[in-house]
Amino acid sequence: MRRSSLALILAAMLWTAAPTPSMAQTGDVMLLADQVLVEQGGDTLVATGNVEALYEGTRLTASSVIYDRASDTVEIQGPIRITQPNGDVLTATQAQLDQGFQNGLLESARFVLDEQLQIASARAARVQGRYTAMSQVAATSCQVCGSDRPPLWAIRATRVVHDAEERQIYFDDAQLRVLGVPVFYIPRMRLPDPTLERARGFLIPELKTSTLLGFGIKLPYFIPIGDHADLTLTPYVSPITRTLELRYRQAFRNGNITVNSAVSRDSLSSESSRGLFFAEGAFTLPRSFRLSFDIEAVSDDAYLNDYNSDFKKDRLDSALTLSRTKRDRFFSLGLIHYESLTDGENNATQPTIIADLRYNRRYFPKAIGGEVRLGFQVHGHYRYSDTDIDGSDDDSVVDGRDVGRANLDLSWRDRWTLPGGLRAGAVAQLWVDHFIVEQDAAAEGDYTEVTPAASVELRWPLVKQTSTGARVLLEPIVQVGWIGGERSGVPNDESTRVEFDEGNLLSLSRFPAPDRRERGLIGAAALRWMRQDPEGWRASMTLGRVWRDEVDTDFSRSSGQDSAASDWLIAGQLAHQNGLQLLARGLFDSDETRFNKAEMRANITRDRYTLGTSYILLTTDPLEDRDDAQSQWRVNGRYNIDRNWTATGSTRYDIAEGQFLNAGIGAEYRNECVAVDFSVSRSFASSTNLEPSTDFGLTVALTGFSTGGSGKEYRRSCSY
Repeated sequence: MRRSSLALILAAMLWTAAPTPSMAQTGDVMLLADQVLVEQGGDTLVATGNVEALYEGTRLTASSVIYDRASDTVEIQGPIRITQPNGDVLTATQAQLDQGFQNGLLESARFVLDEQLQIASARAARVQGRYTAMSQVAATSCQVCGSDRPPLWAIRATRVVHDAEERQIYFDDAQLRVLGVPVFYIPRMRLPDPTLERARGFLIPELKTSTLLGFGIKLPYFIPIGDHADLTLTPYVSPITRTLELRYRQAFRNGNITVNSAVSRDSLSSESSRGLFFAEGAFTLPRSFRLSFDIEAVSDDAYLNDYNSDFKKDRLDSALTLSRTKRDRFFSLGLIHYESLTDGENNATQPTIIADLRYNRRYFPKAIGGEVRLGFQVHGHYRYSDTDIDGSDDDSVVDGRDVGRANLDLSWRDRWTLPGGLRAGAVAQLWVDHFIVEQDAAAEGDYTEVTPAASVELRWPLVKQTSTGARVLLEPIVQVGWIGGERSGVPNDESTRVEFDEGNLLSLSRFPAPDRRERGLIGAAALRWMRQDPEGWRASMTLGRVWRDEVDTDFSRSSGQDSAASDWLIAGQLAHQNGLQLLARGLFDSDETRFNKAEMRANITRDRYTLGTSYILLTTDPLEDRDDAQSQWRVNGRYNIDRNWTATGSTRYDIAEGQFLNAGIGAEYRNECVAVDFSVSRSFASSTNLEPSTDFGLTVALTGFSTGGSGKEYRRSCSY
């Protein structure tokens, strides 16, 4: 058998992949058949009986293949099945290809693209080696089980053309049928085939119903811009609003940007137009620098709430940051602009513009041993208000106070192992702080503080392994520290919220900013316990307390540090291989036998469900401008009812006020050819949301096309 004859058979086999004849002639082909004959003087080759041809991962099976050298045509008798390396399958009853094998005709053809989309036609023609034109077509990604069982949905068309190069499918006289019933007609329609990830066109529409905006529809349109950028335009129309949403994304060689914006005209506001603008990006610069930015802006405080936006938040922050992190040094330069959307907060009296420069360096001197750390910071924050006294707002802060400061932090630390397994550590530290305060009638203007500090600590880590193989650690810790110097009288403008946790239990100052530092003699004690069990769980717990020789009145009640002996810090974690994770932390006041601050988070993830919950408690605290206690539960979960149905839910409940803040439920249905998402959410009135609203959402996606996603994991078998 001549190699050219095999190449012609190969070209017939690969007509859907559009190989050129020269490509086919260079490949190695394997042809298997029960019988191969050469007839009529060698001009006709006939292969019959279980014919199978293999070429570079593509397989053709047929009952017979006839090659006529005189007419240079190949005739293939079915049943024909062509399987390509990417998984696409073509079946037909018979096929005939003309000279050059760029044009051909198949009878009763059926395509299966990417193991999802099935296209059945009475006749299919190959045109110019690129297009497949089909007539009397039915297309669906649903499992078809017998002619008497119509698929959940199908697209009927008089003509369909598949462009293999552009990976697009064109429909003429398209009719969408649901369970065999026509529900929608469109004369011309274009859809991307399942293998195309980015295609210009409409995405999945979303139906929305809101008590504020009424019934509306979102219809996104996707526009690819080259290989590295795209634009999505989403008109949103309801009786109340006319909105155009925009999302632009672009990837660069050294970074990426994303821009989200919206412009609305509605009857909810007297403004002619409303909207939002959110943008973010990050870039890697030479010499290991990283530049990132984040821009957040809205036309009015209520916009995010009215439109139930994905960017819904109480405070907007726009930031520009340049940073570099290396093993022994860190540099950061940042500029942030804040805008509060909370009712009752005046942006003019809040620190709005914040600039910050940080530099940290580590050294390891051999002469003295240990580690030397050098830190330098320049910070400033600005308020728009020009008032130099406290106005009529709820807080006790001067309305227009502006602050700038420069801070130097120099420290040395080292650790040693003593006899008996004791671990000792020592820290010597020096802070030099200079402040400039403006627009404060009670302030002196400039302040300078020099603060020396030192501490020593002892740890005794006790480790054992139990008879069951569990590893247990018990570690008592004690620390004694001293902080010298005196406060210069600089106003407390940054250290108004103090957190006491495992991270700063042994710190020499627990204030979050340099305008306040602890003074005098302090002591701390803690007990750490950890266990790692071979049965698949691990747990840890920390119990600690701080003592000081004098009470610091700048500590608030909920900080747990407002007395000579602090509240007890109690913190624990638990993780189990069955999916359970638990984190809890609290400050327990032993004098009043209650928690002044507490938080808890728990998650459990199993095969059929996921459940998460969190709890937070904050007591009343005049220094933190909190007249009422805050106590809230948040719960969210997901439950897989069966292979196709999933239920979701979430809620946030204010225990102190005795009311729900928001709640939502949802249902998702998935099978091999359709995805349906339905959701209902309710936002109740609060300080950040004065107008309650209820929102309904519905999306229906036909899977099997690139816009609808994949449904391969839901593929099922027919049962009779």
